[in-house]
Amino acid sequence: MSQSKAPKVRATLSCILVGIVLAVVAVVTDHWAVLGPEAEQHNTTCEAAHFGLWRICIKRLFTSSSRGKSCGPITLPGEKNCSYFRHFNPGESSEIFQVTTQKEYSISAAAIAIFSLGFLIMGTICVLLSFRKKRDYLLRPASMFYAFAGLCIFVSVEVMRQSVKRMIDSEHTVWIEYYYSWSFACACAAFVLLFLGGLALLLFSLPRMPRNPWESCMDAEPEH
Repeated sequence: MSQSKAPKVRATLSCILVGIVLAVVAVVTDHWAVLGPEAEQHNTTCEAAHFGLWRICIKRLFTSSSRGKSCGPITLPGEKNCSYFRHFNPGESSEIFQVTTQKEYSISAAAIAIFSLGFLIMGTICVLLSFRKKRDYLLRPASMFYAFAGLCIFVSVEVMRQSVKRMIDSEHTVWIEYYYSWSFACACAAFVLLFLGGLALLLFSLPRMPRNPWESCMDAEPEH
């Protein structure tokens, strides 16, 4: 690799590393979306929920007249119970939470996120081998793996967004309001960094193109 490309590759890999960390944080945490029911006037408590790809947490909060009909915010202290989605843990029931999960959407989002982690692992292996064995050509498949991982994260985000929308629009739901939380923001940022970083790494790792029309690729500067 030429000396002019080496700093660009290192900077790109640094951005990709941040994207990897954000992607892992988004997948393993359960703050993708926060759901809130209508707080009844005669009740002193209400239940708000936050969930991710694998489980949902119900938090019992104290209500006050100053917050009107909304329940929350979720950051208020209260008793919290978390349970993995029933289709991920068949032996555990989530009926006590009185929540309807979109099984197909949830399984799809989780499966696509697992594919994303697989692409990240394969890309990282290629990068480590390229540094250890001095094989710069391995950066090209690594860049594609990172770009594919970013696309998988994007699809998972969109599937989760559709799941939340269907849950709110359902006639049988108790939730009347929602917003996306920090895990969702981590996933969106991971998509941008991984996808754009993968494309940038691919461009920087390509061999130098001939400067003149009569110069062949074989005459270009060899990679080190």
